[in-house]
Amino acid sequence: MSLVSGPGRAGLNNANAPPDELKLHVEPHVAYIKSLDTRRDELEYWFTEHLRVSGLYWGLTALHLLGHPDIFPRRAMIDFVLSCQQENGGFGAAPGHDAHMLYTVSAIQILATIDALSELNTPERDRKSEVGKFISGLQDRNSGTFAGDEWGETDTRFLYGALNVLSLLGLLSLVDIDKAVSHINACANLDGGFGVSPGAESHAGQVFTCVGALAIANRLDIVDKNKLGAWLSERQVDNGGLNGRPEKLPDVCYSWWVLSSLAMIGKLDWIDGDKLKSFILQCQDPKAGGFADRPGDMVDVFHTVFGVAGLSLLGYPGLEAVDPV
Repeated sequence: MSLVSGPGRAGLNNANAPPDELKLHVEPHVAYIKSLDTRRDELEYWFTEHLRVSGLYWGLTALHLLGHPDIFPRRAMIDFVLSCQQENGGFGAAPGHDAHMLYTVSAIQILATIDALSELNTPERDRKSEVGKFISGLQDRNSGTFAGDEWGETDTRFLYGALNVLSLLGLLSLVDIDKAVSHINACANLDGGFGVSPGAESHAGQVFTCVGALAIANRLDIVDKNKLGAWLSERQVDNGGLNGRPEKLPDVCYSWWVLSSLAMIGKLDWIDGDKLKSFILQCQDPKAGGFADRPGDMVDVFHTVFGVAGLSLLGYPGLEAVDPV
């Protein structure tokens, strides 16, 4: 899967359409995603190898939400994902790349999406146990947080990723959930949001990771839902789009980070869904396919999946329902 941007550009073919005439152009988006792995002669394809397995997850998820789950060959996806697993049990972005929490999450999510988690257990190698050992070994047993890899950088993204993978594999007992919850609580700010670490600025992406981890741990009871809901709803700007923190431009990807967080705390109706829907649809290229961060910019698979996922959370007709966690 290529992370190459373009060739489409958002909004050029529907920029002047009134909101009630905007619609999701499914077939061009499916064709765009399908074409991404054919662009191997472009330099950007190789420059983005460090995101390969995540790119596959984004494209696969978008296709499932669009109602076209069988576009990519299942066996080829399984073989590629397994080829990314390293000796320490974690997965790299591509074969030969170092293992990291983020790519391990994408790899396991791909296998879960195509009902292939059983492929981790073979007579030759107990890959599932290796994944559990890799992830549990990255938890700081004193603070409860997780590192992304052996080099020790910590981030609430990695904590969420750890709980996500272990929950999918039924291995949550390998880590200290109470310590992890305590660390998340320490990342909460007075404005209701969460940061990357204790004392860090609130950011919508980090809010998702913290709230998602708490949802997996069944500990949403510690969230001040009204305060957090207010902070998240303030992320909506005049054109209907959502930003990640105050005074920033709107970006289609926050249609996922913000909306999913609102959905998990039961506050999805605290933003203007119709205005957001209009903004998301203006960020697509209805002819060449794909979504961009905002109208006028080039499309890519990252913004495509989060644009489609945002529309799914808003109940857009014809899309498969997405789990906000």
